[in-house]
Amino acid sequence: MDVILALADEYLLDRVWARLVPGTHALLHLPTQSHALSKNASIIAPLSSWSIFQPPAIASAWPRDHLTRQILSLTVITLIGICVLYFLFASLSFYFIFNHDMMRHPRFLPNQVKLEIICSLWAFPGMTLLTLPFFLSEVRGHTRLYDKVEDYGWPYLIASVPIFLLFTDYCIYWIHRWLHVPFLYKRLHKPHHKWIIPTPYASHAFHAVDGWAQSVPYHLFIYIFPLQRHLYLALFVFVNFWSILIHDSDMVTDHPLEKVINGPSHHTLHHIYFTCNYGQYFTWADRAGGSYRQPQKELDPLLEVKMLKKAD
Repeated sequence: MDVILALADEYLLDRVWARLVPGTHALLHLPTQSHALSKNASIIAPLSSWSIFQPPAIASAWPRDHLTRQILSLTVITLIGICVLYFLFASLSFYFIFNHDMMRHPRFLPNQVKLEIICSLWAFPGMTLLTLPFFLSEVRGHTRLYDKVEDYGWPYLIASVPIFLLFTDYCIYWIHRWLHVPFLYKRLHKPHHKWIIPTPYASHAFHAVDGWAQSVPYHLFIYIFPLQRHLYLALFVFVNFWSILIHDSDMVTDHPLEKVINGPSHHTLHHIYFTCNYGQYFTWADRAGGSYRQPQKELDPLLEVKMLKKAD
């Protein structure tokens, strides 16, 4: 997020904040940046020469590392970012991957797509506010994010990807499983299981606390392990894409990685049967925890749709 905020400041927010909270001095230098933001100077400086905006004549009274400015900027950026990722990836999956025959399933709710989108939009502000302390800590340089690949070398850079996926997968497995404890399920996780036959738009249709809780491992990781900051940004986009992908109700079975990767077929079974396949990316935690259920062709909910077609 520090990279995104630094770019937003350079190309837009410096002008916005100069207008909203004008200072009394001409802008002679870049506003003071936090330790984390200053690391991106080598990225930003070459871009500034082709900025389509003229720099503000007067600097904002709130420099880039001003706490209130960062809080407000991050809130707006996060809300816009999650909406863009959600509607972009969910729409691509819905129109090009999701089998629309599934909408004829008897457990598919009336106006379900609309309800999934409304639920997601209601959740985004709460998830943003709960996530804000993590992002604020990140931009103020309190994590183990680093810039130069040479700091830890290429072998660690490559290894950090599976480490990230395995760590977050195992953490999410237990968070997700705990959310199925009756006390928590009724209060937090039940809204997400309203979508028994989910579409990609159900991917973020959570109670805000539920959605935040399952995202905590992604933020926690960079306090424990070093991670290259641009790789972290790419992984953050990927996990949102993956969350959308596994909600397409697709029951592709008998593929070589079926017993390793927790894909859409596994998560489809989770939405139908509730007490299996809690993992996010892999099946190993479910296997170890005794909650794994193997996808099988005869469990495909599309079969019920086809039976109804024949009956008609």
